[in-house]
This record gives sequence, C-alpha cells and structure tokens, in this order.
Amino acid sequence: MTASGTLESTATPRPLPSIAAFAQRVRGTLLMKEDPATAAYDRIMRRLGISIGIAGMIFGGFELPEVAEQGRYAPMWWTVTALVLAFGWYPVIGVVAAVSGPRAIRFVSGCAAVSFLAALATIPFGLHLHTIDATTVWPYRMTPLAVTAAVLAWQTRLTVGYLLVAATSAAAASLYTVPAFTTQYVAENFLRAVGLSALFVWCGTAATGAAARVDRESAIASRRAAAQAAAQSRDRERARFAALTHDAVLSTLLEASRAGTASDVLQRQAERTLEQLDEYRGEDRDPDLLDARSAVLFLRAAVQEINPSVRFATRTWPGYDDLRMPVHSASTIAAALAEAVRNSLRHAAVPGREVRRTVTATVSAGSIRIAFSDNGAGFDLAAVSADRLGISMSILGRMRQLAGGSAFVESQPGEGTTVTLVWGGDGSR
Repeated sequence: MTASGTLESTATPRPLPSIAAFAQRVRGTLLMKEDPATAAYDRIMRRLGISIGIAGMIFGGFELPEVAEQGRYAPMWWTVTALVLAFGWYPVIGVVAAVSGPRAIRFVSGCAAVSFLAALATIPFGLHLHTIDATTVWPYRMTPLAVTAAVLAWQTRLTVGYLLVAATSAAAASLYTVPAFTTQYVAENFLRAVGLSALFVWCGTAATGAAARVDRESAIASRRAAAQAAAQSRDRERARFAALTHDAVLSTLLEASRAGTASDVLQRQAERTLEQLDEYRGEDRDPDLLDARSAVLFLRAAVQEINPSVRFATRTWPGYDDLRMPVHSASTIAAALAEAVRNSLRHAAVPGREVRRTVTATVSAGSIRIAFSDNGAGFDLAAVSADRLGISMSILGRMRQLAGGSAFVESQPGEGTTVTLVWGGDGSR
C-alpha cells in the first residue's frame, strides 16, 4: 500500500520468515520481557509448563488405544468430549510457556485442571454402570498430570484441595467398570491416585518454592550490595575531594600567603586549581545511582522482608534501561512502601476470606511508579484522625519531602486499598 492508501499491483510478496528467525525473535522477546526481580521463578515456571505440555501430549498418544477400546461402550460424543477436556489444554500450556510469562501459564494450567474435572463429570452422561471391561476408566490415569497443572496454577493449599477432589472423583468412576463396586476397591483406587499425585505436588511446589527463595535472596543481596557500593563510592568521592582540597586549594593559598608579590608560577598554579575545581563541580556523576534492575530489586527486597507472600510484578516502558535512581530516593520509597504493606497486614484482614496483596512497579526512562493494592477491608480516608501517622507521615509525608516524589492513597470500606508512590517525571499518576 502506498502513502496515498492505494494498492500497488506490482508489489512482490515478502518471503515468510524461517523457523530459525521465528525462534530467534521469540527468544529475544522472552529475554526482553523477563522480570529481573523474578528471573529464577519465571524460568522454572516456563520449564515446568513446557514439560507438562509435552507430557500431556505424550500421555494422550499412549492413551488413544485405551480410549478407543472403552469408546466401544460409550457414544461417540462422549469419547470426543472427554478426550478434548482431558488432553486439549496441554498443547496450549506448552506453547504459552514458550512464548509468555507466569501469569499466562497459571491461567491456562488452571483451565487444564478444571477441564479435567469437567471430563470426569461427563462420565455419568456417557457411560452405564458396570459396562467398561477394565480395572479403571481411562481418565483415572490422567489424575497426576491434572494435579501437576494445578500446582502451576494455584497456591499449595488450593492444590491439595484439588488433589483430594480429583482423586475422589476419579476413584468413584470405578462404578462404571465391570469389577464389583466395593468400598475397598474404591479406597485402593483413591489411595493410589493420591499417592502418585502427591509426589508430583511435592516436586512442583519444591521447584517453584526454591526458585522464589532464590529470587528473594538475590533481591536482598542486590539491595545490600547496592547500599555498600554507594557507601564505598561516597568514601572515594570524599577522599578525592579532600585530596583536591589539600593538594591544590590549600597549596595555592599557602603559596599566595608566602609570596610578597604575584608571580607567573603562582598565577598558573591558581589558574590550574580553578580549572580542577570547575572540572570536579561540572562532572556528571552521582555515586549513589541505581539502574532499573537494581532499583526494582531494592524495592522488592523491602516488601519481601516484611511478607514474602506479597506478589511483586514489574512492567517496563521503552527506554527503562536509562533509569538512574539515587539510593536515597530508593530508600525513601522503600520505607513508604514497607509502611503501606505493614498497614495492610494490620488493618485489611477480612474474617473468612484471604486478602490478596500485590505490588506493581512500572519503570520508564526517567521515572518509577509503585502501586500497592489489596482487596481487604478498606477504610474511609475522611474518617482517619490527624494523629494517625502511618499514612500522613510515613507514606504521604515521606514522599512529599522527596524531590520528584508524590504519593496517593485510594480506599473505600469493603473495596480494598491502593497506595501509589511516584518518583521522577512530573510526580503525577
């Protein structure tokens, strides 16, 4: 299409990209979008997702003969529906794990886990009691794989609950096999499914938990290293300035006090001293600057030290690698953010419901925006008394005193709370 919007009849089609070029582009996308604060966790999630996707397709291939055999006792619609529900999500998990991040992997893995329960739920509509000439109905053998998908999708407590529901449902499906239905037979099937599935739960949670601990310890170590490097840089700058003062400024003043009259040597020395002072003053340097990765790790460590269960996500805009944040500014934001997390832990609890807490860091070339939110009890901002210093001083006051900083608090009773901290730019949201 030309600039005027008309089609060019003589245009030659562009060649399709090769598989290698496509893979390289996907690899570049993954490397660009990886969150430095959760690198190990992201990698483990991707690898587990790809492994589960491949395993699901392999299991599906091995089960096809058994599916066809048991399909002789059921209508075609049930066989096809159960097959799609039990196996259909695993290729999707593999592809999503290869090209996307943990959030998408958790979503499709949750869909696979729920879809497996739906496959079990269709059994009474497609089969008659005691008609399958086998020890188990074929979806029973998929229970460990579905539980492994649940490991990627949900927290451990919810996964254990899913394991019990899935194992119970799969064991109850023995009603539709030829062997006599007895309590012992069902119990054996239940314990067999639970035992094997529990092994997958343990391995999956151990892997993801270890990765999360690696990221958490890496963030804390990076924060300490950044503070130590800043302190060392300040010491070097003080030593450099002291040497300049002693070797040049004081020496020139001493010579000037001794000389009765001006001399060419003293004049050149004075000129050189002034040049050195101008160079030192004009240098574009700050020993206390953090880049985007270090700033995110610094802030994430502040949250993780209070409560590791708070989810920390990072979003980046083009040019975010150019961010340079003073350690003092990062420390101020970290203190305000920590106070927001502590306030939520103290006051946002809702009886009978788990409160979700999330921190989202948005980084651009010259600014960083931190949004902490929870879905807890909330409160009326107008009803907060003036002597409550947690919000007015520890959060809003801190950020107002920070050059380029600002803060906003939004909350309603029963609707949760959002605390937004902004540094750089124009200080607005």
